[in-house]
Amino acid sequence: MAPTTDTDPPAGPPGPVAFQLVLLRRMADHHPGLVEDALRTLGVSRAAMREANRRWQARMHAPRAPGGLQPYRALLGAPETVTARRIGDLSCEALTWPVPLWPDLRFEVLTGGRGAVWNAWLVRAPGAAAPDLRTTADLTPWSCTVDEVARAFAPARPMEGSAPTRWRLACTAPGPDGTPQQIVPEFTWGLYQRLTG
Repeated sequence: MAPTTDTDPPAGPPGPVAFQLVLLRRMADHHPGLVEDALRTLGVSRAAMREANRRWQARMHAPRAPGGLQPYRALLGAPETVTARRIGDLSCEALTWPVPLWPDLRFEVLTGGRGAVWNAWLVRAPGAAAPDLRTTADLTPWSCTVDEVARAFAPARPMEGSAPTRWRLACTAPGPDGTPQQIVPEFTWGLYQRLTG
């Protein structure tokens, strides 16, 4: 299969494909090889990925652009599910969309009153098997979500990420030899990327 090139024209892929390119653009900083494979699967170029991300950022940061949930609906269409949820004393709605690149995952947006977005990330699809996380050796790129790592290596303390779409956790996990280690897993759009310092 021919590699993608930077000279390909920045085509305007359909909404769900364009949104996957936005997700991939942030992940390319850590795993360019995996992103390259994903671009080939989608049949688009790095230039198309950059253009999709540029358009998304412009949409999200334009002074008069509608905010909240509207940009997600505009690009992804109607959600697959809309579920009422309580988080502590707060009520919200969880909207999910399929993500063809990761069929066992869903893109989830949590919204509060007036459509304000509280969180937006990848989560495990209902009924899909979660990975068996026992040691740090089981943490492989793109294999697990924030919630899965937090449960496997509880207690986990959320930490600020290096960008709005990045999360980190501080937790203790057995190393490959079983010795407990202090680790800081980093996630992009809720999907595991790497261990950081």
